[in-house]
Amino acid sequence: MTARCFVVGGAGFIGSHLVERLANDHAVTVFDNLSVGKREFLTQAFARGAELVTGDALDLAALERAMLGHDTVFHLAANPEARWGLENPRLDLEQGTICTWNVLEAMRRTGAKLLIFASSGTVYGDTAEVCAEGDLGRLPISLYGASKFACEGLVSAFVECFGISAWIYRFGNVVGPRGTHGAALDFLNKLKQSSTELEVLGDGRQSKPYVHVDDCVSGVLFGLEHAGERLNIHNIAPPDFTSVRRIAELCIAASPYPDARIRYTGGDRGWPGDVPHSRLNAEKLAALGYRVSRSSDEAVSAAITALSREVFG
Repeated sequence: MTARCFVVGGAGFIGSHLVERLANDHAVTVFDNLSVGKREFLTQAFARGAELVTGDALDLAALERAMLGHDTVFHLAANPEARWGLENPRLDLEQGTICTWNVLEAMRRTGAKLLIFASSGTVYGDTAEVCAEGDLGRLPISLYGASKFACEGLVSAFVECFGISAWIYRFGNVVGPRGTHGAALDFLNKLKQSSTELEVLGDGRQSKPYVHVDDCVSGVLFGLEHAGERLNIHNIAPPDFTSVRRIAELCIAASPYPDARIRYTGGDRGWPGDVPHSRLNAEKLAALGYRVSRSSDEAVSAAITALSREVFG
């Protein structure tokens, strides 16, 4: 990795944590429209010399101007909440697929050669089986997952056609401080509005692997250093999982309202397109020497502690 890094979506949840780490050793430019990300998320990174260019990745010309002179591109910009695609079916096409094509095309035009792309375990579709990187037998069932799947195809094609190298990371559910979406933050905000009852979509049995944002960033940087193929694809997730019921219970315990009751809406999933049970096999990255430091339950517990302070003070 060269000294000049360009981070698309770097003011968001995962992006801001990544930028803080990169800024210790590299010149970093963040490109973000601040629609979800926040300038204050970058306070520590600014102190380490990071710069922010406010712009939209849908604007190819602006993206190209800002990217010029950088060799390593991290692309984390996307629709942060899969459910939003139900209200605006074009959202993931624009914020996911088209933005990713723009990033790749800007790289082709400016000569940037290294891409790190944030994908998702949703590409594996609706299956409770443990999925490794080669297991793509089922298609995605959400517009968010479909967009990530399409983006991976675009990345692969640009690697083959235009000589870039790429690292694709399929994350479990990432949690931690500065979270902008997800079950834990949703539950804490609901408790702030209603101190006696917490509504939980589905039956609470839904379960997924949760990875702490610090482990997520460490895995990304480790893979970048140790995996040297032209196209590298790795899962980042713990081997275990956490249920929605457990997350709800931990949120109540961390809130000022420990007597609040949980009300489940019923059904085996929270919303159309939601995968009720997912499991990721991260042994490919482990074979290179990296494993996450926290279990799924430990990641969730640490995240809820931090998010509770942010929500309730």
